[in-house]
Amino acid sequence: MFTELGHFALALAMIVALIQASVPLIGAQRNNPAWMAVAKPAALIQFALVALSFAALTHAFVTSDFSVLGVYQNSHTAKPLLYKISGVWGNHEGSLLLWVTILALFGASVAAFGANLPPALRARALAVQGMISIGFIAFILFSSNPFLRIVPAPGQGQGLNPLLQDPGLAVHPPMLYTGYVGFSMAFSFAVAALIDGRVDAAWARWVRPWTLAAWTFLTLGIGLGSWWSYYTLGWGGWWVWDPVENASFMPWLTGTALLHSAIVVERREALKSWTILLAIITFSLSLLGTFIVRSGVLTSVHAFAADPTRGIFILVLLTLAIGGSLTLYAIRAPHLDGGGAFAPISREGGLLINNLLLTTAAATVLLGTLYPLVTEALDIGKITVGRPYFDGVFIPLMVPLVALLGIGPMLAWKRGDLQGALGRLKIAGALAVVGAGATMAIAGVSTTALGAALGFTLALWLAVAALLEWGGRIGFGRAGAWARFANLPRSAHGMTLAHFGMAVLIAGIAASSAWRQEAIQAMTPGQSVDIAGYTMTFKGVVEQPGPNYSAAHATIAVSKGGREIAVMNPELRTYTQPPQQTTFTSIHTTGFADLYAALGEPQGDDGLYVTRFFYEPLLPFLWYGVILMVLGGFVSLTDRRLRVGAPRRVRVEMPGAAPQPAE
Repeated sequence: MFTELGHFALALAMIVALIQASVPLIGAQRNNPAWMAVAKPAALIQFALVALSFAALTHAFVTSDFSVLGVYQNSHTAKPLLYKISGVWGNHEGSLLLWVTILALFGASVAAFGANLPPALRARALAVQGMISIGFIAFILFSSNPFLRIVPAPGQGQGLNPLLQDPGLAVHPPMLYTGYVGFSMAFSFAVAALIDGRVDAAWARWVRPWTLAAWTFLTLGIGLGSWWSYYTLGWGGWWVWDPVENASFMPWLTGTALLHSAIVVERREALKSWTILLAIITFSLSLLGTFIVRSGVLTSVHAFAADPTRGIFILVLLTLAIGGSLTLYAIRAPHLDGGGAFAPISREGGLLINNLLLTTAAATVLLGTLYPLVTEALDIGKITVGRPYFDGVFIPLMVPLVALLGIGPMLAWKRGDLQGALGRLKIAGALAVVGAGATMAIAGVSTTALGAALGFTLALWLAVAALLEWGGRIGFGRAGAWARFANLPRSAHGMTLAHFGMAVLIAGIAASSAWRQEAIQAMTPGQSVDIAGYTMTFKGVVEQPGPNYSAAHATIAVSKGGREIAVMNPELRTYTQPPQQTTFTSIHTTGFADLYAALGEPQGDDGLYVTRFFYEPLLPFLWYGVILMVLGGFVSLTDRRLRVGAPRRVRVEMPGAAPQPAE
């Protein structure tokens, strides 16, 4: 009965979304306060109904109600409770319902906490949000219904894909979706501004917290997904330019550009049209990611569905959303006020170049992701675009971007002094050169060492530059530094954390890419292998039962200098439902490097097993960098200025002074 209630609530939510999408929009056009006021209760009611629907589906999974088709296909009574819950979004239908739930949550948040928004802007933004809800709720109800029943009900389910039965994958999709869907709010504000025909500092101040929240959660979601890939799949890597990895990375790149561009609109009322376009592009890429994952046009370890009907439905939604918003942009953007002028050498100029590099990088990733699909559709043949392409086009764009990240914050608004900025960065430049020289001295002159030296140069440059800029703001080492630290806006602290985190991440990538060591071999109990100064001794394998699997549990002793320092226990798990084998890796970390062990297939009956060992120098720095970036985002979100509308600039005329034009 609760399942039917959830289905009915979702249908009611679509009716409410229709009201939300139409009545406030007409009210804003007619300047009717009563009709505009409908937006708030409609958004709150829609969220309540969608949340009830999601709760009903969760209840079906937790109680193992196998009369529901999705539960039967993705759950089992032997599964631990955590994976019964994560099974809700571990499939196509449930993941879309989670998508819509988060979408409704963002709309309800604007309705509940947007009292300082102009009524017309809030009404239009929530109306656009309602339009997005209509499309996806219709998609769920008509082609991806999670509440379909099976009669008679089976006695047992088929279970969840074992790769998804992992704590990281239980948290990764909600975080990723919060990032994806969070950009819908920036999109809705952008479309509302185009309809209204006005973009100003106050608009940017209202857009920034939603964009920042989406960017922070998307960063966290991508980081969790990369971490899961690293420790679960058993191949020792953390990024492979998989199509679905790319689908989440593209909106992250343009979302980063949007976040910086909104700052320029807020501070200088410049780059208005560019910021609106970035908001549209970022959410469009989020929708494209949904299409890639759920249409089946590209295969991936992450992909859920290969139903062409669903793919066509999403493609229609994609066309309407992107085509409609870009058409509106083409009509209205030329009439937007151009905003404040600035010199090429200025903070605004630096942020503009930053945005151009980020969007170009996103375009190259998009091209590499979709090119195989296009060539196949045109019957040119099947072409695989892999790491050589992505590394070859992406890294050259990132080098000037990271260099600019150190210089940009040192420049003044409107007109900057490049020579003065570089003068303040002498220490950063000197340390970067020393770091490059030390890398070459230790590793020698080779292609690998050159790549690592470049990575460490950029990492040191950015890290020291971020600290110097932050120290300059608070007057570090001078009287009153603590008071200036306490009074500095939290967004400034957040920016420093995020930029420093990026530097730490770059150092981790550079070291692990250059000096990663790998050993693959077949071993019998008692045999040893040396890797990076460590001795890995294979002690054997025993069978151990799990809650819904049996495991070949290996014991590997790790010693260095003749002294045992750790015991690693990788497993080869065989799940009962569905019957499938997966690896469970074991990682020993020093905080500066990882030792990584994975157990492969047995080779006969004499205890011979394939083992894979990896030494990953500085790879933990990658996760530290992600944590610092996410922390920077959350610290910035606590800035009180992001919860208060920006005041409108008004020029005050002094008595007897000549009239002056407004800025």
